[in-house]
Amino acid sequence: MVALSFDPGYGNIKVFGLQGLLVMPSSVAVGGGEKMQRMLGLRMAHPPLMVETSAGAFYVGEGAHDWGRPVENLDFDRLNGSPEMLALFLGAMSRYRVPPEPITLIVGLPIATLMGDNAQHSQEAVVAFLRGTHTWRADGVEQSVTISQVRITSQPVGAMFDYLLTDDGEMPVDRRVAFKGEIGILGIGFNTLDLLVVRGGSPVQRFTAGETLGVRRLLELTNADGLYSLAELDAGLRKNSLDIQLALPIWQSELLGFLEKRWGSSFRRFNQVVIVGGGAKLLRDPLLLRFKEKAFIPDDPIIATARGLYKYTLMQACRREEHG
Repeated sequence: MVALSFDPGYGNIKVFGLQGLLVMPSSVAVGGGEKMQRMLGLRMAHPPLMVETSAGAFYVGEGAHDWGRPVENLDFDRLNGSPEMLALFLGAMSRYRVPPEPITLIVGLPIATLMGDNAQHSQEAVVAFLRGTHTWRADGVEQSVTISQVRITSQPVGAMFDYLLTDDGEMPVDRRVAFKGEIGILGIGFNTLDLLVVRGGSPVQRFTAGETLGVRRLLELTNADGLYSLAELDAGLRKNSLDIQLALPIWQSELLGFLEKRWGSSFRRFNQVVIVGGGAKLLRDPLLLRFKEKAFIPDDPIIATARGLYKYTLMQACRREEHG
């Protein structure tokens, strides 16, 4: 059985497995229209990946919004099987070149989707959407993948295991000590800000929260006239061509205010505060200043969730082997 981790981020889709890592921008656009032909004096850009499903044709990944009608649904229901989410998932499977064997998929969801009265329904909907055999066409080539099992957890849990486990899925002695105490996880993704505190393997409910204060809030503050899609602004941010000088302090203040409200000075009791997501790069200095020696930012905070979820599958596999 092949295991893959899947982080359906609103900024990047991340897949991690035996073949390594895939990071693909979560841009998606309705495609299928007529393409402009080559013109003298203009260089023709290479089109993004086109995924054709039963719901239609979609461009996915970098540059998708330049080639079709942008689809930007930041609602959590998107994760439950919307046409654009299916196109992104299958596009990622195409890019990753998944093997023909059945796949066990471990999925990291925003913490807010796993809280409240609708949490159980949300998990069941994600499992129903992903599990089974999928067939589609990627740039005209028919492809297929079978997802035999889907396991759901939160994105901060993946970040926690990225911190706790080695690349082989083992937990060093010093990390075992940390795990027995309290670990705070702060995830600043594209759409959400996730807070989770784990004590001895169990969540501490009063320190756990989620809010839509991710990087999208920074982009919204720079897009007062609404002339650009969020994916276009995000592409500019990645290339350091987006002017965020005025918006960044406002976003920083909003985010730190939420942290103060939820954690206050209680983080001083945590063994570690693990900080991940694209926002960890943008706000690295103020976050290090706030949490000081408690702070841990991984080498690549953007991929930490997907990498940690895969490390967890390796740990589970090792335990099964040990117990026969």
